[in-house]
Amino acid sequence: MVSQTGSGPATVHSRVHDVDALRGFALLGIFVVNITFMASAYPANLVDDPSFTSWLDSVARLTTEALFSMKFYLLFSFLFGYSFVLQMAAAQRAGKAFVPRMLRRIVGLFVLGAIHIVVLYGGDVLTTYAVVGLVLILMHRVSNRTALRTAVVIYAVVIVSLVGSALFIGGSAFMPGKGEALTNAAVQTKELLGTPAEIVGYHVSGLDLLVIQGLSLQGPTALAMFLLGMVAARRGLFSTLHEKQSLLRWTQIVGYPLGLAGGTVYALLGGTGDTMGIAVSTATAPFLAAAYVATLVQLMHSRKTAWIRTGLAPVGRMALTNYLGQSAVGLLLFTGVGLGLAGRFSPPLLIQTAITVFALQVVLSMWWLRRHRYGPAEYALRCFTNWQKPRNAQPAENAAGSTMHSSHRAAESTDAEAAKDPDHAATGRRLSISEQGDR
Repeated sequence: MVSQTGSGPATVHSRVHDVDALRGFALLGIFVVNITFMASAYPANLVDDPSFTSWLDSVARLTTEALFSMKFYLLFSFLFGYSFVLQMAAAQRAGKAFVPRMLRRIVGLFVLGAIHIVVLYGGDVLTTYAVVGLVLILMHRVSNRTALRTAVVIYAVVIVSLVGSALFIGGSAFMPGKGEALTNAAVQTKELLGTPAEIVGYHVSGLDLLVIQGLSLQGPTALAMFLLGMVAARRGLFSTLHEKQSLLRWTQIVGYPLGLAGGTVYALLGGTGDTMGIAVSTATAPFLAAAYVATLVQLMHSRKTAWIRTGLAPVGRMALTNYLGQSAVGLLLFTGVGLGLAGRFSPPLLIQTAITVFALQVVLSMWWLRRHRYGPAEYALRCFTNWQKPRNAQPAENAAGSTMHSSHRAAESTDAEAAKDPDHAATGRRLSISEQGDR
């Protein structure tokens, strides 16, 4: 059962901005990985572009694989599960049926994901989240213990399956040889420079691989993280996490060595081209992701570095818009629709580009949320979810940074306001969870 407890405005909005900032941080990491697939067909064919072979290129590839690959996907999935509980609590306060509302939201997310695949970028995650979200809806009343056990079992099965595949099957049974892969990558990179219709065809041609990845790796790991995030939200993890310095330090002490070691092994084995490397990464990525979270929480609650939260939180509040925006930038930069620079960006330049684009998103998100309550994509999804047009053309009460002073007004939102806009009102209360079945 979801219940509410009082909390001071500063505490409530500190927690809300922490979650938003972590979501924004996850978007940065996801883009650093995704842009490598947007810029060239070589990563999708599991080979390096022979045009970029300098030591700096190798370092950039290793950095992306060791520090970014999979870590931020897991964090983003965890935060999806966390937000799921906030939406459930909001629907309860508003006196609205949660399941029908969430089903509409998932349908809307799937439609956006399908459009994303066809028009912008074939490596979509929204459709995966929508499908896996159906399972989360079915499990939304399970106890914390059941959710945790299910998450652990699912994740363990994925790791064991990967290890078994590496030992007894091997990737060569399904993948072409290196020479053929290089040829395919060169041809497909040129396809990115084609007409809009050809680019759509290129995106759609990867659907079979997207489905396989979703069923074998991304879907199960996302579900495990959804469940962990759901439990974390029920227990109000981010309400007091910044005060638990001992826990944060131990998370870093354990998480960084294990996570960095696993990420390094994954990178040295060849990244996504080696099944055993993927198994190692899958097993250790949660540790590094947790260490990242611990470090960021500490920084966000330090006076000298609190500006980090100010910058990241607006990006996280507009996560859907910014995720789609990153793909739009990739389309305009690398394909024939725009500048046609596919195959011309070195690995170091791709990292620089991702950081630059994200910095622009920080500025644009802060600007937008001073004038609107939601990002464009979030607004469209809310219209579909709630079957009504929510207020939007006004300053957001929960915006971070220079609008932090308005959090006192947001914390006083009434149940009448929640009924009008339960998603927004969810961020104005602190949650506590009473699970009768959690023994």
